[in-house]
Amino acid sequence: MSMPRHTLTEESSLPEAQDLLERMVERDNMTKAYDRVRQNKGAAGIDKMTVGELPGYLRSNWHFIKERLLNGSYRPQPVLRVEIPKANGGIRLLGIPTVLDRLIQQAMHQVLSPLFDPGFSEYSYGFRPGRNAQQAVLQAKSYQLSGKRWVVDMDLAQFFDEVNHDILMAKLARKVKDAQQGTLLIY
Repeated sequence: MSMPRHTLTEESSLPEAQDLLERMVERDNMTKAYDRVRQNKGAAGIDKMTVGELPGYLRSNWHFIKERLLNGSYRPQPVLRVEIPKANGGIRLLGIPTVLDRLIQQAMHQVLSPLFDPGFSEYSYGFRPGRNAQQAVLQAKSYQLSGKRWVVDMDLAQFFDEVNHDILMAKLARKVKDAQQGTLLIY
């Protein structure tokens, strides 16, 4: 059974998001994002631009990119699909964004993560700052030593392929708006 699709309307768009966009494109935030992308290295995306070529591209084009980000007309490039063989004989699909899109994603992450991370479960360890798989294993061992007999480890395959993105985006927009107004709500 599919969920009803909801779309964002002009009335529900967020002028408050402009402040977040301005914080995202600030020089210090973008420099930090670039340093992170450079450290992660990674393959070129569909445009074939490497991490090493990004600074020159930004020197020539940053003004236009920033303007498009701030006025809402920036659109990411398609993601390069790569098939990675699995040990069991299957394949894992990997999507490689362009280096520029990785830079923008990292800059967004640096601004949005402090808004969202405090609302995440204390039992969640995946892809969170200051948390890792080793800590999750140590926590599981701690539960075992305290007499617990079961540990549940969940990884929902292709979860985001099944999420209704219109509803997700509406909830994210509400969370950003509430955070901008100083109201912390748990969804």
